[in-house]
Amino acid sequence: MTSPSQRVVIIGAGIVGTNLADELLSLGWNASSITVIEQGPLSLPGGSTSHAPGLVFQTSPSKAMTRFAQYTVQKLLSIKQDGEGCFNQLGGLEVATTPERVQELKRRHGYATAWGVEARLVSREECLEMYPHLNKDMVLGGLHIPSDGLALAARATQILIETTRAQGVRYLAHTAVTGIEQDGGRVTGVRTGSTTIPADIVVSCAGFWGVEVGAMAGVSIPLLPLAHQYAKTGPVAALSNRDVNKKINGLNATLPILRHQDQDLYYREHGDRYGIGYYGHRPMPVVAGELGPTAAHVDEKNMPSRLEFTDEDFAPAWEESKKLLPALQGTELDDGFNGIFSFTPDGGPLIGQAPNLDGFYVAEAVWVTHSAGVAKAVAEILTRGWASIDVAECELSRFEEVQLNRDYVSETSQQNFVEIYDILHPLQPKESPRNLRTSPFYEQQVHLGAVFLELGGFERPFWYEANRDLVRSLPAHWRPVDRDPWSSQFYSPISAAEAWKTRNAVAMYDMSSFHRFIVSGPGAASLLQHLTTSNVNTKPGKIIYTLLLNTNAGIRSDIFVTRLNATTYQIGANSATDLAYLRREARSQSTKSPNTWTQVYEITGNTCAIGLWGPRALDVINNLPGTAAADLSPQSLPYMHAKPVTIASIPTLVFRKSYVGEFGWEIQTTAEYGRRLWDALWTAGKIHGLVAGGRAAFNALRVEKGYRTYGSDLTTEHDPYESGLAFAVDGAKTGEFVGRAALYRRQGEPLGRRLRCLTVDDGRSMVMGKEPVYSGGRAVGYVTTAAFGFSIRKPVVYAWLPASLGEGAGVEIEYFGKRIKASVVAEPVYDADGRKLTGEGNVERIKPIRAVL
Repeated sequence: MTSPSQRVVIIGAGIVGTNLADELLSLGWNASSITVIEQGPLSLPGGSTSHAPGLVFQTSPSKAMTRFAQYTVQKLLSIKQDGEGCFNQLGGLEVATTPERVQELKRRHGYATAWGVEARLVSREECLEMYPHLNKDMVLGGLHIPSDGLALAARATQILIETTRAQGVRYLAHTAVTGIEQDGGRVTGVRTGSTTIPADIVVSCAGFWGVEVGAMAGVSIPLLPLAHQYAKTGPVAALSNRDVNKKINGLNATLPILRHQDQDLYYREHGDRYGIGYYGHRPMPVVAGELGPTAAHVDEKNMPSRLEFTDEDFAPAWEESKKLLPALQGTELDDGFNGIFSFTPDGGPLIGQAPNLDGFYVAEAVWVTHSAGVAKAVAEILTRGWASIDVAECELSRFEEVQLNRDYVSETSQQNFVEIYDILHPLQPKESPRNLRTSPFYEQQVHLGAVFLELGGFERPFWYEANRDLVRSLPAHWRPVDRDPWSSQFYSPISAAEAWKTRNAVAMYDMSSFHRFIVSGPGAASLLQHLTTSNVNTKPGKIIYTLLLNTNAGIRSDIFVTRLNATTYQIGANSATDLAYLRREARSQSTKSPNTWTQVYEITGNTCAIGLWGPRALDVINNLPGTAAADLSPQSLPYMHAKPVTIASIPTLVFRKSYVGEFGWEIQTTAEYGRRLWDALWTAGKIHGLVAGGRAAFNALRVEKGYRTYGSDLTTEHDPYESGLAFAVDGAKTGEFVGRAALYRRQGEPLGRRLRCLTVDDGRSMVMGKEPVYSGGRAVGYVTTAAFGFSIRKPVVYAWLPASLGEGAGVEIEYFGKRIKASVVAEPVYDADGRKLTGEGNVERIKPIRAVL
């Protein structure tokens, strides 16, 4: 959180930078403290904004991106000058020409409904009625969004410059940034030639020049500039019977904006001409630093972001366009260019503070569609430390170290370009690059026929083909049900057998990819006391499940904190963003109080871990030579405790916790011992029916037990009370911690919404997440997480719903346009009193995950 009087330098006067200046003013910042630097002329800076075609389709699988787009539409509608606006709300039409795309549009309709965008699935006839130029023999149906439309980004930028400059914001045109000044790990200014502009905060909104600006600051920006083709036709007879000089909201168009995603195409009108955008061509990477300085004069035909058109790449698009829109036949292309846009390894924007340089922020890889929404979020972060829209999936710090490598950025960003309109399954992994990060157990897993999916560069087994024969041995009530084609992708019935073995015998799971950090030093305890909702000043060996909140009591992460000794803790975390946050706070504390210095470092790659869980887990340990099995008994190692134990002559750190709701441990050792640990457990466990379990079974068991997932079930938009995690807030904790004031203001207030557990009434219909939930015929919430609950033989779903919908309430979930009946139930649906976690015959009782509010 910063002060509105601090000096802010914004690099880039495009649609993002100018919006950011405007949003800062609206939040009370002093205009005289804001400087915007632009290397080009302010009249037309020459970046992506200057040539953007302006189509705003709001709906996305991402809630954050949809929210950004919704706000951008609102903002653009409000920007006017001399009676002319910057947004023509013509509506958007996405058409399907294949049966697969018809189904995809049904999913997109679900996204729109879940995120609050008015949308309607329309028939072929309705498509032709609203867009008469379509080929009636090709179109099968469509999705219509009335609030979509055309943005005139360059005009909006000019108006924002004029209005913010009139309020006192300083703009420097034709001023190239040559360096970022810093001192003591904090930004101090921006260098432009021989001049340095002092700054407390620098925000790079430099678009596809972001990589070069980041390099000046020593910050890796995982962004790749790529050229994208856009062409305009000559006059089209079907459009010429109108008064082309008549403009609606300043934009000469009357038809909805159009997408033909089956062929990577989109369309808009330019008076009596068509504009055609194409993503189906080969990726064309660009190095922004090689474009040279921006010329003093920039116009629509001459700008750094507008490269020469390559006719041969556009030829397939032109032929396909004439098929979809027969009105184009007999027309020629009049103009075209290859315009530069920014792409990232996962397709999302880059928002937030640099992990390694305090005060240096970015808002990069942001398209016009999301520009004002992103700017508002960044302004909120600078003003109060948190954004009203959760930005975790957009954080600059979200990438793992291997994902910052320029080769990785280049390959994966080009892949995202190629796939931008493809129909992608939510579990679909990258095809390349693969095997970047593997655990020490990888060779054994391959031998067992592991099927790997990838996340963060890590290969994670989802099931093992070696367990296929077990499916035939399953009891009737454990046998998997048939699934629909969509949810059957990246799934195997083998997962049911692995779940069955976990619940009834014992299984081992590779936990190596979970993030592990060390927090150490004389200030370790005080740092964690300040950041977490629990009292972590405990005896060594205690494991605490706790939350990291922002100052608004929004959940920024949930973590496990294990005290190893007086000055050292191990953290089980969710992401690289957690590491960046802990490191930044440790630097701040160490600077303010050198006697309580603290260091934070990652040990994920140096260690490995196996989850050994199930009613026979202790039997496996008892069968291991060179192991003091008594050290792992419930009496010696109680639930939520950890200690060093020698297992099969291997030094390990054993954590008595379980993600699947069964008795057992997470056994951690250094990577050098990984192979030996796996083999020892595998050999000892054969007689007890041990199997290797994959992530699919793990997730199903986790959902049955009611364990939340950060990023899906929990975000900064949710507080502990409504999330069912009030038990993770220690009411007896003394002293201030981040979010405490906001938490206690809300304590006792009635909840408006709750994260609820549902089960599907028919016992078989699957959902995948992000589907809208209906009550009384009205969309009232959305699905966060879902899995087939093998233990109870029906799908288990978590969803955000109105708090008034309590246990027993009936709801409906929209899935591919159909309504699936479900019921709100008590959670967890498995082992509600925690007996299974303790081991058979043990009297220890575990508090259930469900919070009583």
